[in-house]
Amino acid sequence: MPRLLGVDIPNDKKVVISLTYIFGVGPHVAREVCETTKIDPYKQARDLNEDELSRLSTLLERDYNVEGPLRRSVTQNITRLREIKCYRGFRHRTSLPVRGQRTRTNARTRKGPRKTVAGKKGVKDLR
Repeated sequence: MPRLLGVDIPNDKKVVISLTYIFGVGPHVAREVCETTKIDPYKQARDLNEDELSRLSTLLERDYNVEGPLRRSVTQNITRLREIKCYRGFRHRTSLPVRGQRTRTNARTRKGPRKTVAGKKGVKDLR
């Protein structure tokens, strides 16, 4: 498996698809990088030689914010929002959807599994 920026990219996929396994590199950026470094995007990742791998890694490190630095900046942005106690920071802190989605239903990914609350006893049950 070729290794770029600390990430093992899959052997059996095309270069343009394999590059998307790097955090911060999507399909558009992967195509741009292949075009800039003059690497055939439809070549298998296992067929990349050392020169091509080094060209890819230097270009990604120099021109794009990917992997470690990108993760760090995202974390710092969320921490800043929490510290200034804005609405978005509050939503991050309470593990609720941040971008205006409804929460009465459909927020299970963000809220986690349901926490069942026992129903109240009626007045008749207390007698």
